[in-house]
Amino acid sequence: NDEEWIALVAKAQRMQNLAPYLFAQLEAKIAEAKEQGVSVINLGIGDPDRPTPQYIIDELVSQAGQEANHQYPTSQGMLALRQAVTDRYARRLDVSLNPAKEAAILIGSKEGIGHLPFCFLNSGDTALVPDPGYPVYQGGVTLAGGKPYLLPLLEKNGFLPDLQAVPEDVAKKAKLMFLNYPNNPTGAVATRGFFTDVVDFAKQYDILVAHDAAYIEVGFDDYTPVSFLQVSGAIDVGVEFGSPSKSHNMTGWRVGWVVGNAEVVEALTTLKSNIDSGAFQAVQHACRRALEGPRDAVQEQVAVYRRRRDLVVDTLRTMGWDLTTPKASIYVWARTPRGLSSIEFAEQVFTNTGVVITPGTGYGSQGEGFFRISLTVEDEVLKEAMRRLAEAGIKGPAGYGH
Repeated sequence: NDEEWIALVAKAQRMQNLAPYLFAQLEAKIAEAKEQGVSVINLGIGDPDRPTPQYIIDELVSQAGQEANHQYPTSQGMLALRQAVTDRYARRLDVSLNPAKEAAILIGSKEGIGHLPFCFLNSGDTALVPDPGYPVYQGGVTLAGGKPYLLPLLEKNGFLPDLQAVPEDVAKKAKLMFLNYPNNPTGAVATRGFFTDVVDFAKQYDILVAHDAAYIEVGFDDYTPVSFLQVSGAIDVGVEFGSPSKSHNMTGWRVGWVVGNAEVVEALTTLKSNIDSGAFQAVQHACRRALEGPRDAVQEQVAVYRRRRDLVVDTLRTMGWDLTTPKASIYVWARTPRGLSSIEFAEQVFTNTGVVITPGTGYGSQGEGFFRISLTVEDEVLKEAMRRLAEAGIKGPAGYGH
């Protein structure tokens, strides 16, 4: 009968330990509201609204017609794309990498980030995970049987983890540490000095560092985001993940890369060879074209996000928020009004305005008391969202700072 069948195929413990993915829950709530006729503006998900540049699309169309691209790709990815990635590191970041051994292509950086813990964590091993942070870090560790130790990202520390506050016994047990700057969800940025401290910490305790650089191309004004691999010794202890998703509006293309320590790259490639067959080669060619193509499209995209950032920050300031203008990323992170939890405030905003914002607790317990606004909707739609917020009479927590 059905009950016996359900008992027989009960989910593995690792699935029961896995928290529901935040954005899947948001999508269900949005769909329900739309069915009821609510005019919804979604500022919750960081999915670029503008199209992929035409020259990249043209490359995909051309390469899709080539029979050589219809076969299985290599597990490590096309050498031509790995070369384009490492050339970008040399050209833009002054980082020298060997495309044959220190780079691999992924089916989106999320895929590689989620699979990395399977390569280095045994059951019960400890991994250091930022809180708040991109949910895939903790999810990947949990699925691999590891134990996440949460590193608080506190406003007073510029949303950087205090490595000296990690207990000695935890640091000695830790095998892996995830970092992400420019940061999602806080928009915080890291300095070379901080990354130097990370390298020293990793060498002291034999910890593998995995830096998620998804937003490294999205820096505003005079600020240029820093790569972890720009720091001396970083390649000895870690890798960096990248993607054209945010810089070239290619979230749906599912292609990315990992670069850095050769042994780590090899391990992830070996794992992937057992569970996937790589990204479609036509997509890899298109990604290569994106990296080798003109910078105009990237600069134009960053200008759009800068304009939208200013709109959101200026509007929130008029409503009582005391914000420091973010230097990078595609998000604005701010405190909830006094007396309201993250979820309570998000629900209040949605009920009164139809605008979706992301409660900070969706990124971890340290996200409580914060919310995130994504800058990935058209300018006019974002203006309408800000108008609704302002006219709803919502008052911010002036004096909190950011």
